[in-house]
Amino acid sequence: MPNRWWIYQKERFPILAHGLLITAFSVSAVSFSSLLRGVVALPAPRTVLAAFGTAFLFFLQLRIADEFKDFEEDARYRPYRPVPRGLVTLRELGVVGCLTASVQLLLALWHHASLVLLLAGVWLYLVLMSKEFFVVEWLKARPVLYLVSHMVIIPLVDLYATACDWWPAGTGAPPGLIWFLVVSYFNGVVIEIGRKIRAPQDEETGVNTYSFLWGRRNAVLVWLGALGLTAACAGMAAARIDFLAPVVGLLAVLLLTAALVAGRFLRQPDARRAKMIEAFSGIWTLLMYLNLGAVPLVTRCLSAAPGE
Repeated sequence: MPNRWWIYQKERFPILAHGLLITAFSVSAVSFSSLLRGVVALPAPRTVLAAFGTAFLFFLQLRIADEFKDFEEDARYRPYRPVPRGLVTLRELGVVGCLTASVQLLLALWHHASLVLLLAGVWLYLVLMSKEFFVVEWLKARPVLYLVSHMVIIPLVDLYATACDWWPAGTGAPPGLIWFLVVSYFNGVVIEIGRKIRAPQDEETGVNTYSFLWGRRNAVLVWLGALGLTAACAGMAAARIDFLAPVVGLLAVLLLTAALVAGRFLRQPDARRAKMIEAFSGIWTLLMYLNLGAVPLVTRCLSAAPGE
């Protein structure tokens, strides 16, 4: 049993890779909220644990929901995946999903009981999304709308993570928080498109990648456009916490690197260069979150320390 689940996580939800990104996501969420509220102090371990634990389990639930809604297609077109080949069953994944929800509920009650209200709101959207909003065929026939509607879950999870800081304080969501949430939305778009750009020889029957639906060139251009939109919103978010110059410098380097990665793939669209786009999407997102939350807060704390 442990070996089966180890193989499953390795193939479908790598704990180390996801854990690193979700740690940056959640720590920076509470840090950004703290900076907006004018509180220059490292977040309490309790706050970080509630934000990280709940966010990590939300993303695991998203993976489990995908297993359910994609089961028929996977069985037909991707029988090598863990569920179709019998490594784990949908029933077992359903049990895991219920257990993760129970842990999230306990974390909310432990950190601040009324957070359960916000938790229920995110759960509701996740359930609707897992049911394709009850318009499955209509939505799948419109890939752009499909992408736009499904990415809403990312800022909702981020809203909950930031709420672990501002909700117990009783101050309401701090002004300027919207920019961080919008950055989260477009970061989700960057990752989603980046992981579905493939080399021609890696396209699979029944798998609607963006390089297949839109063509390689258009998919890469949309990916670059998403990076640009994320960068613009990140600049607005950074300005709200007086950290604009470092973020602009980072963005300049990252955008130049993205253009080089995209150009290399378009000139020679092989599997290795397609993977570079996916890998860069993760690096972009990781550095973006760190430099909008954790890094500026730690920097501010260190600069304030000598005067205390």
